[in-house]
Amino acid sequence: MKRYLLLFVCLVLFLAGFAQEKDKVAWRLKLDQVDVTAQRRFQDIGTTRTEIDTMVLRENVVNSLADILSQSTSVFIKNYGRGTLATASFRGTAPSHTQVLWNGMKINSPMLGQVDFSLIPSYFIDDMTLWHGASSVNVTGGGLGGAITLANKPMAGKGIELNFIQGISSFNTYDDFLHFRYASDKWQSSTRVCYVNSQNDFKYRNYNKKNFDEQGNFLGYPVERNKNCKYRDFHILQEFYYDRGNGNRFSFAGWYVDSKRGIPMLDVNYREENEAKNQQEQNTLRVVAGWDRNREKLKVAGKVGYNFDHILYTYKGEVAEGVLAEMQHASSYVHSGFLLGETEYFPSEKLMLKANVSGQFHFVDSWDKITATGYEKNRTEISALATMRYRPWKRMGVAIDVREEYYGKFTPVIPAAFVDIVLWPRYGVILKSSIARNFHYPTLNDLYFLPGGNDSLRAEKGYTYDAGIEFTMRGGDVFSVGGEITAYDSHIDDWIVWLPTFKGFWSPVNVKKVHSYGWEVRGKIALKLGEWNLFLDGNWAQTRSINHGDPMSWADESIGKQLVYIPEYSSGMIGRVAWKGFSFIYKYNYYSERFTTSSNEKATKIGRLGAYYMNDVSLEKRFKIQSTVFSLKLSVYNLFDEEYVSVLSRPMAGRNYGFFIGVNPHWKSKK
Repeated sequence: MKRYLLLFVCLVLFLAGFAQEKDKVAWRLKLDQVDVTAQRRFQDIGTTRTEIDTMVLRENVVNSLADILSQSTSVFIKNYGRGTLATASFRGTAPSHTQVLWNGMKINSPMLGQVDFSLIPSYFIDDMTLWHGASSVNVTGGGLGGAITLANKPMAGKGIELNFIQGISSFNTYDDFLHFRYASDKWQSSTRVCYVNSQNDFKYRNYNKKNFDEQGNFLGYPVERNKNCKYRDFHILQEFYYDRGNGNRFSFAGWYVDSKRGIPMLDVNYREENEAKNQQEQNTLRVVAGWDRNREKLKVAGKVGYNFDHILYTYKGEVAEGVLAEMQHASSYVHSGFLLGETEYFPSEKLMLKANVSGQFHFVDSWDKITATGYEKNRTEISALATMRYRPWKRMGVAIDVREEYYGKFTPVIPAAFVDIVLWPRYGVILKSSIARNFHYPTLNDLYFLPGGNDSLRAEKGYTYDAGIEFTMRGGDVFSVGGEITAYDSHIDDWIVWLPTFKGFWSPVNVKKVHSYGWEVRGKIALKLGEWNLFLDGNWAQTRSINHGDPMSWADESIGKQLVYIPEYSSGMIGRVAWKGFSFIYKYNYYSERFTTSSNEKATKIGRLGAYYMNDVSLEKRFKIQSTVFSLKLSVYNLFDEEYVSVLSRPMAGRNYGFFIGVNPHWKSKK
């Protein structure tokens, strides 16, 4: 695979010799006497990235970013159940290898290194972009699989706007969303509130248990209810924007989360719900304030932020009939400060220079009062980037990124190189490739968790090669069509994995060498025919993530096998048809089988999880009375009542329903 990618890069450079034709636009398409043009941005040179459409983010108030990623991207979401943890695997890597930034501030847990996407409502995000593989070096280091940037931004238009949505769904689930916005010439204020409460007590057929009659004859599999599973989440996001009109703009975003979730019992648990109780409570506060100044050739920006997390996990077990006693009380406090300075300079139309420096200071206090174990540590993380983007010819662009990171000690330099060539301007056909070296340093739990932390761990390091081709066509407001095919090849050394020890606990070690390679295919179509509007966004991916490390023992059968919980094939699609205020939406995603053991054992029932297809549909009617828009929506989830699991022994809901009422008045400001 690596050999073919290198040949592809050579082909790109060879074709550069034919790319010197003068052309003021990236492409032009003439349709009904209308010329449509687009200029490729400097930031896009050679990158592989996915921008999530705003319509997809706003499709349903119940959606979290876990739902968006599973249906609209090639990222695999490892979902522990409805209303519980959902983590991302980007190109076959671990959840900690996907870096996530909110308004420029990294929000990965310094303890675990991952992000729970089930706790991010899609209605709280205005802009979402995925940076695949080497392209992630543009925004941060450590993204061995990639990076995801989330942002809030001011809305267009002046006046006062209110948006309220009430949702009533299966399993005694209630969703409330309120958005109030005020905008004038210079000021804008936005307040979003989201509250969800669910008993989450769905029924499912338990294939890990069996019913027998008195003679021992098999009668079938029992139908059980999800236990210890209710949850309640509250979010509030406040934003302020001020534009002085002289190139200086100021912004503020503050986001508070209060979550209380029961951790559902495994389907192999024979206890009753009143005999044990697992629960996790989480309080999070994120604040980012920013300033940016734009001039003709110079952009300068600065940001300051703070992140606070308090996570409390408790476990109560029965010590006598009807009496529960607390057996685990693990509390973690995380304080993180954030600073960012950035500048962009455009000496000419062909050249852009950029530099930024960001820093985060983490203080972590993690303690279990029952076992009297834990740690108290702090860490400073600094990341600096210098980049140059250059267009020697109108149809060719090259870019060089150099990043350096510090986490108590310096990582080696993180370089990345990009090149793209516009082969066919009329249809926006662009050939591109990239290469990068990257490093991901251990999390605080990897280093200091008690018992088991290993403070001698080395940073994980990898090389990533990308090559692909994309095209884009637009016909005014009538249609747009785009697609992209990307091949990637990644080699990661010193992969960190937690393994059992002879002392009875688990400990992390650098053992694996992982080779991840595959294909990503994306396509999007938007079409307007009179009063009909059609939209289709689809993706398909093949991901091979193979362990090539040294055997841990003579019986180690994991070498040459796919990593656990990584599907080789995945796909997703969102389709929308709108007509006269009606809209019908169909969503689909597919994951092939996943292995739960490193030996890829198929013979045992618990060794593999079967492939599954997920289908959701919704029908909405919108109508307007004076300045107020009303909406009614009915959604059906898991349309074909698929019986599946995403994580071993974690039950998932069958077919279920949601009904939503929306009210959206808008008062325009008087001139």
